[in-house]
Amino acid sequence: MPSLPERKTAADFDPEVLRLFDQYVHGQIDRRGFLDQAGRFAAGAGMGAAGLLAALSPNFALGQKVPPNDARIKAEFVEYPSPAGYGKVRAYLARPATAAGPLPMVLVVHENRGLNPHIEDIARRLALDNFIALAPDALFPLGGYPGDEDKARDLFAKLDQAKTREDFVASASYARGVAGGNGKLGAVGFCYGGGVVNLLATRVPELAVGVPFYGGAAPLDQVDKIKAELLLMFADEDPRINAAWPAYEAELKAAGVRYQAHKFPGTQHGFNNDTTPRYDEAAAKQAWGRTLAALNRTLRA
Repeated sequence: MPSLPERKTAADFDPEVLRLFDQYVHGQIDRRGFLDQAGRFAAGAGMGAAGLLAALSPNFALGQKVPPNDARIKAEFVEYPSPAGYGKVRAYLARPATAAGPLPMVLVVHENRGLNPHIEDIARRLALDNFIALAPDALFPLGGYPGDEDKARDLFAKLDQAKTREDFVASASYARGVAGGNGKLGAVGFCYGGGVVNLLATRVPELAVGVPFYGGAAPLDQVDKIKAELLLMFADEDPRINAAWPAYEAELKAAGVRYQAHKFPGTQHGFNNDTTPRYDEAAAKQAWGRTLAALNRTLRA
């Protein structure tokens, strides 16, 4: 078996390159824009601009913790209706292969690339922690995650986000009725998915707990509808997301929402994603430990 490449970290890249990559990931510049602007850092990095982009992009094998064929879990794809959205949703459903009694449900919401192998792996990790995890693919109406991050980025921009939001609301409804579930629902999301978790907290009163990782704030005029407990994870070096937090926190306090917020020093946006150099092992371990503790406390009582 070939050895995996050495894992790079954020410290291996100029901060400006990381900033440009964040803009590229979130559609503020295109691939050519990244390559053109990152080129001036290529010599110092010992690789061309295309090499910088490749080095910063996900390596799913590097981050896989639970193989798809792991005998300890049962995983399958399911489809269910979304009348107010695109009509139908396809999702990855993972659960323990054997379980004693009904289990809590966790909705897993992907980043702005659709249901890629990393998010499927997150669902399997939750299954090993004795949850049933449902991970929808927002790109299903456009053919599903295409197996290529650049193609996924282009497809994501073509979604009608109003319909996509309804697909996630439908997913929350479906999750609460999955066979073997105990009827209690939590949600975990990353980047785009973190924003969806914040939104779902305003739309799904049955949601017991939401854990948005570096996600956009919920609509401020809807915060008073939140019934869920929130555990919000923020990166330190993430001005795009962090700028909205003071106003969001003020509304959470005014509405009496139960919440905890954690910002992890020295981290980049995406620090929990162990397929990219922005991954911070210590921060991710701490954040995920807090996530599991919150899910267990709120969904198993």
